[in-house]
Amino acid sequence: MEAVTISSKYQVVIPREVREQFNLKPGQKIMFVPYNNVLHVVIVPTVKQARGMLKGINTDVQREEFDEER
Repeated sequence: MEAVTISSKYQVVIPREVREQFNLKPGQKIMFVPYNNVLHVVIVPTVKQARGMLKGINTDVQREEFDEER
């Protein structure tokens, strides 16, 4: 693991080893997800890559109060 420095414009450079390991390309989207004082970096999949991610999800779960009335 390599530490990086935040620039005066709040930018960081992703180390080459990380870019190569995760096959990151210019223009690709990532998200920063804070959780319990830890900052996670998550690669946002393209629509094509995301297709089928929720296959098999249980849609019978009650999500809202108005679902009870249906």
